[in-house]
Amino acid sequence: MARVPIGFELQEEGHKGDPALINVTQINVNYPGYPQDQPEVAPGGSEPGLYPSVSDNSPAPIGFEGHVQSELKENGEDNSVSVNMDSPQNEEAGEDEEGGAKVEKDKEEEETKLIDRFTQQMINEKATLVFRDGKRKIDYVLAYEPEDNEDLKKEQRRNTFEKNLIEEGLELEHEGKETSKNGKTCFTKVHVPWETMLRYAELLNVKMPLAVNDMETQLESCFENCWKKFPSPFELDEDLLPEEPNYFTAPFNRSRMDQYIGVEYIDKEGQFVIKDKDTFFTHAQRSKICYEILSRAHFLDLDDDDDKFNKKFGVRKLVDNQTYNAAYPLHDGRYHSDHSLLTVGKDNDRHLLYELWARPGRWYKYQPLDQIRGYFGEKVGIYFSWLGFYTSMLIPVAIAGVVAFIYGLATIMDDVPSTEICEDPVISNYTMCPMCDQRCSYWHLSDSCTYSRATYLFDNPATVCFAIVMALWASFFLEFWKRRQAEIEYEWDVADFEEGEETVRPEYEASVSRRRTNPVTNREEPYVPGWSKGFRYFTSFSILLFFLALVLAAVFSVILYRIVMSAILYGNSESIIKTRASFISSISAACINLVIILILNMFYQRVAYFLTELEQHRTLTEWEDAFTFKMFLFQFVNFYSSIFYIAFFKGKFVGRPGDYNRSLLDKRQEECDPSGCLIELCIQLGIVMVGKQIINNVKEILIPKLMVWFRSRQSLKETSEEKVYSRWEQDYNLASMPALGLFDEYLEMVIQYGFVTIFVAAFPLAPLFALLNNVIEIRVDAYKFTTQWKRPLAERAQDIGIWFGILRGISAIAVISNAAIIAFTSEFIPKLVYLYGYSPDQTLSGYTNFSLSEFKVQYFAPQSVPDDPKMEIFGNVTQCRYRGYFADDPSSPGEYKYTMAYWHILAAKLAFVVVFENLVVFCTWLVMYLVPDMPYKVKLQMLRENFLAKEALFSADSIQKQRERKNASSN
Repeated sequence: MARVPIGFELQEEGHKGDPALINVTQINVNYPGYPQDQPEVAPGGSEPGLYPSVSDNSPAPIGFEGHVQSELKENGEDNSVSVNMDSPQNEEAGEDEEGGAKVEKDKEEEETKLIDRFTQQMINEKATLVFRDGKRKIDYVLAYEPEDNEDLKKEQRRNTFEKNLIEEGLELEHEGKETSKNGKTCFTKVHVPWETMLRYAELLNVKMPLAVNDMETQLESCFENCWKKFPSPFELDEDLLPEEPNYFTAPFNRSRMDQYIGVEYIDKEGQFVIKDKDTFFTHAQRSKICYEILSRAHFLDLDDDDDKFNKKFGVRKLVDNQTYNAAYPLHDGRYHSDHSLLTVGKDNDRHLLYELWARPGRWYKYQPLDQIRGYFGEKVGIYFSWLGFYTSMLIPVAIAGVVAFIYGLATIMDDVPSTEICEDPVISNYTMCPMCDQRCSYWHLSDSCTYSRATYLFDNPATVCFAIVMALWASFFLEFWKRRQAEIEYEWDVADFEEGEETVRPEYEASVSRRRTNPVTNREEPYVPGWSKGFRYFTSFSILLFFLALVLAAVFSVILYRIVMSAILYGNSESIIKTRASFISSISAACINLVIILILNMFYQRVAYFLTELEQHRTLTEWEDAFTFKMFLFQFVNFYSSIFYIAFFKGKFVGRPGDYNRSLLDKRQEECDPSGCLIELCIQLGIVMVGKQIINNVKEILIPKLMVWFRSRQSLKETSEEKVYSRWEQDYNLASMPALGLFDEYLEMVIQYGFVTIFVAAFPLAPLFALLNNVIEIRVDAYKFTTQWKRPLAERAQDIGIWFGILRGISAIAVISNAAIIAFTSEFIPKLVYLYGYSPDQTLSGYTNFSLSEFKVQYFAPQSVPDDPKMEIFGNVTQCRYRGYFADDPSSPGEYKYTMAYWHILAAKLAFVVVFENLVVFCTWLVMYLVPDMPYKVKLQMLRENFLAKEALFSADSIQKQRERKNASSN
């Protein structure tokens, strides 16, 4: 006799066949989704219909309805309903009225059928959100696709795993592959009963409502009350999003909920606000508790001694080895509806989030953060809260960056040095020294006209002011986010999550054999000794350094490419190519560098994962922080190394004609244009930053859609009228959230933050591009979470984790970087020194001649002499000019030494860096001092909540003692 699937053991013996086979019949439903009267089964007959069905084909996968219908039409399998919504056209003038009335009647009947079909379809989908009894919620779904020649070990693992789940108190229900639209996927539905929920809520220290927050309105300031009265186009409609009650909370304890508060229970001794058992725990809390059980259940039958430290447990391992194909909580239903949200209201929370948050038309609206947290969990909610806060803070600096850029455009023709290079008849015809060995010839300074004009757009006094503003902005951003984060921690009950609620990782428990008593909890826990930690960290650090060196080697190869390509282009006979040699080599090198970055990123992610697992971290937060730090180090070097090279090294150690620095593979190093290297830095930064953003956005939209479409094709080809396209199968066909969760999302934004802050002096439009990207990013991520991904596990988190420390480190680097870019890469300081120390008329007239030095060509090294001196253009060249502050030493012919102007400029550069850094550090300290980390009203509410928690504890103890005395007296 075949084994009865778990959850069907109590079926009557008269029911023959596999209970997963459903002979679906059309039934009348009094309550959406709940079948009332089941038809009797004739002896030897098949199983009655347990879920309602439609007499039509099921809907297409969400977001692909039109695409799939067109595909079915091409295959001759059109299952769409064609409804003629137009009035009949009278082609003949004498058409009788009876014919017209009949057409109208047929039209009404067709419309009625369409409405009935849609209504029945919605009822069917809602019915698949619960078990077959129509009452028990589906908290988790396990999906697998058994094959004819499947390994028996997989079946044994599933059977053992599900048996252990039942022993832990879970309830299961099976759906065979015959009921699925694709005909090959089986589903196991999981429900957590009330008593099991209570037990694990206490074990996990889940905070539950204790009393209504009676201080929230009292603490609102007069300004806040007045501000709320002004209408704002950015606010969400309160009619669509009613304000939810705010409660003080406390860790859940079963001993303090003797009685429930609600219709069913009249005694109000219970201390937690329980209005209804079905809604006391949110869906996010239910799925989290369910996952905690799934992640610890074993899937092998072992003896107690063997089972103590074995690694054969957890649904994650079963998904990794393909015993199950997927494990996920269900979405609440469809995300779209044919009726208006304003007139009828929401169908479900997913529908509400799509309409108010994920739709592109809502790009200017605030995010419904409480609803995001309630649906996806605190971890996802904190990410979108941080992203929204970061985006809103970009608005003022994006405007300031545009103003700085417009200032450059408006004054570009008034810039004296670039005008001299382009228009002065003497200076523009200066004969410049060759830019490379042998292949390059002499050239006129006027060839650098376009380059010098473009450089001024980003190298002007407004850019310097903007860099100072950005350094201060970074400090304000971090300090105000700390305040906002404190509010979120309190409002979402995660203020002490990492200390009191977070549990040990199952993987840590399995991999660590040593045990010791935790001095805080007095419980036995896994323990890694100090010497083992030290050895593991040393090994991880050594491997980390090796791969960082590998990244630098990739950057080094790009530098060599630039040197070789510049030499080839400068030696080209075409003037149009030769004059743009530096520009072409910069753009092509930036594109190659972007490709290398994307390729290395995929490889380093696996390396970082391996190293983090090697270190054996106790909690998930510790594991994520360690992994994040490694990946960010990789990405920091990967993305920023080439930019750092252009900003601080290119052209700084070239040497001079006659004595070039050839320490790099005996090659002459790259030189900057006479107008500086800033425009090259801007090109590199723009291509890497904007190119990465475009690629990421396209990838985030396109890949999930293609995956959903591909997985849904098989389901939509099934035209059987006896199968319901269930909620669990629709969600199964959705794409899965990446295994690393929100890591990629955070990493993308933090790398962007580095571009915006570290190199903003070279690219003042960076905040604008970041702002535009983030406005799109929020809606793309929202659309992805709501429509294209399976519902992720509702994980809890206290804050953004180690990312905050990384952001603070980037801000510190940004202060030094911007000061150095302004001082050593831009021409700001040399122009100031010339203006106030060397200019005869206190203007920049003559600055170009001041910044160029002369060299007698007779002292060229043999390998530097150009092969083609182009005498027909330049004549007999005796001396050429180059960028630098050198003068001929009369006592030593052929030797050149630094002029006094060089030392004056160097001293001014160092002084500027010191003043700039100290000014920003002082302002940062002032902001930290004036802005408290926690708002005053949050501090008061936390004190009030702690007071109520203590009162509840004393009250529970008093009630317990009264009962004990009462029982003693009765006995």
